[in-house]
Amino acid sequence: MAAPTAHTEVPAGQSKFPPFQSAYYPSQFVWLTLTFVLLYVLMARVALPRIGSILAVRSKRIAEDIASAQHFKERSEAAQAAYEKALADARARAQSIANDMHERQAAAAEETNRRLEAELHERLAAAEKSIAATRAAAMGNVGAIAAEAASSIVERLIGKAPAAHEVAGALADAGKT
Repeated sequence: MAAPTAHTEVPAGQSKFPPFQSAYYPSQFVWLTLTFVLLYVLMARVALPRIGSILAVRSKRIAEDIASAQHFKERSEAAQAAYEKALADARARAQSIANDMHERQAAAAEETNRRLEAELHERLAAAEKSIAATRAAAMGNVGAIAAEAASSIVERLIGKAPAAHEVAGALADAGKT
């Protein structure tokens, strides 16, 4: 087996690691104090004021941004409220216009219906007069046609035409029954 190559013991003739020697403690303490004071002064006079000013600027910018955002939010809400009011007004006006137009069209349709009804009644009355005149004329001709037909039938049956007053009397008697 091979011998270990790592040595943990202090070789003969050499002392301990210098920072661990008690003879060096006072000078190490002086340098530690001097370095600490120097770093403290450097941090207090240079680094911390810069960091503080940066934090103050950031805080101020954040506060301004929040105030600006609040202002824009209020303006946006006001604009939205104005928009909704304008939209409601427009809807109300549109509904009013639609109702007025509907009423006007209904009135116009009613007037047109009345006018057409009057015109149709006039036409119906004229047609009824025409029918009555045609019926009267036809009825007036019916007597003549019936007399002529009866005369023709009698002539054909007996071979001789009857007298006009006899045919008229027979038709009158037939009309009574």
